[in-house]
Amino acid sequence: MFNNDYNNIMQYNLWDSYWRSYRINIEGAIQIALERVPGQVIKVEIDYENGLLVYEIDIRTPSGVYEVHVNAVTGQIIKIEKEDNWD
Repeated sequence: MFNNDYNNIMQYNLWDSYWRSYRINIEGAIQIALERVPGQVIKVEIDYENGLLVYEIDIRTPSGVYEVHVNAVTGQIIKIEKEDNWD
């Protein structure tokens, strides 16, 4: 039993190290989004979208709230859309 638990821990550590080295962190994603849509960040989520790991960053600007989708692996902006129903 100990051996099996040890193997599971080792696999988790390898997977965790993979994600830490091959995806941008939340601060990096926020900076990328703010370069394109300057304003105040009001919400950040990470989610899968069409098979990609994506940061969804909501930014309040004087003209409204925008949701910026940033690829969590490459840092590329996937889309920017204006939110119509933001309270």
